[in-house]
Amino acid sequence: MNRLVLIGNGFDLAHGLKTSYADFINWYWEDWGRRLLHGLSRSESDELCSFTIKDNIGAYNWAFVWGSLYQRTDITKPWDVNLVVNLAKQNKELCDLKMSPFLERIIKSVETMGWVDIENEYYDLLKHYALNNDNDFEVVKLNKRLHCLQEKLVEYLSQIDILDNLLNTGIRQKIYAPIIIQDISIEGQQALKEHVEYGLKLDKWSLDMKLRQYGSMCYSSGSVEGCLKNMRKTKLQFDELPDELFLPNHIMLLNFNYTHTAQLYLKDGSIFTVNQIHGDLSNPSSVIFGYGDELDSDYKKIVNKNDNRFLANVKSIKYLESDNYRKVLSFIESDPYQVIVMGHSCGNSDRTLLNTLFEHKNCVSIKPYYHQIDKDHDDYIKIVQNISRNFTDMKLMRDRVVNKEYCEPFSDDSKKKTD
Repeated sequence: MNRLVLIGNGFDLAHGLKTSYADFINWYWEDWGRRLLHGLSRSESDELCSFTIKDNIGAYNWAFVWGSLYQRTDITKPWDVNLVVNLAKQNKELCDLKMSPFLERIIKSVETMGWVDIENEYYDLLKHYALNNDNDFEVVKLNKRLHCLQEKLVEYLSQIDILDNLLNTGIRQKIYAPIIIQDISIEGQQALKEHVEYGLKLDKWSLDMKLRQYGSMCYSSGSVEGCLKNMRKTKLQFDELPDELFLPNHIMLLNFNYTHTAQLYLKDGSIFTVNQIHGDLSNPSSVIFGYGDELDSDYKKIVNKNDNRFLANVKSIKYLESDNYRKVLSFIESDPYQVIVMGHSCGNSDRTLLNTLFEHKNCVSIKPYYHQIDKDHDDYIKIVQNISRNFTDMKLMRDRVVNKEYCEPFSDDSKKKTD
């Protein structure tokens, strides 16, 4: 039996990294502040918005605005870039700020809820254009704006340092923990039994090789050797068997992030792998940013438009640009597997892939590690609600999703919600 670990943005947040979309949007405005502070034209723009000095201001460029019109003798240090962009955004007599509908939706979400799912905002706007034929030409603009945002996101995330000392021992133990009997679905109990029986048949050399790859973190082969001797004398009960026999044969860390935080938990050995399913920052062209909800009722309407511009950012199509998706399929076809969720919201933007993983015949368990918001509140139910949307068979969902009494918080150090 194997284990598939779904790693989302909450995984990075639990390590103290500012990788939420809200953090990114704050940086985006700061970047605009730096750009306006030294701007050499009257109008500065990207695909998402533009800042244009009003005609009556009499300024040649933005650098002149800050250097001359806003000159203040009591400021000895360089201008705060946040102050610059906030003045430009708020002073309607100074400039015209024009934001694209896409950016407006993102900003509104950040201001009202404190967070945003950029990919869902993109898909909602795409559907709006798809269902209103007069707006087809807007799709080209929308795709350019998403690409611009993707480039900015890669630039922002590339500046974040991921150091070895960020490794969290509690998270590591959860990743490499033995499989718990109560976590396995009713239909998957036989697969777990076969997994344990296979372990009992291993010779000492094979068993030592497996445990050596797990390392001295939690386990030693002594208790298993004793169990093997006892098995010759008496029939042990299933729950009396040592933890070592319940260790997964292979673990894949399926990283939905672009960062390499998951690599901190990649132990040496062929039984552990990291799959950067959405690409990584070291190769910006590999980054997959878009939508992946082919189960949505409006998706067929988009496909039936017979216009490839509407499919430019479909994740399931983008997956074909590398072999990462094929590696996932090979993994889930190879043996029964347990899914554990770490910092992934299981939202609709990855619905196509998650449906494949959750409803596959070899999936025997889905265990969400939830975020403990405060003493009395957590987001277990929210994650399970999202998981349920990735199923077409609710009976299957109720059997495979682990009950809350057997789940636990993802990380005690996590202070932010999954994103």
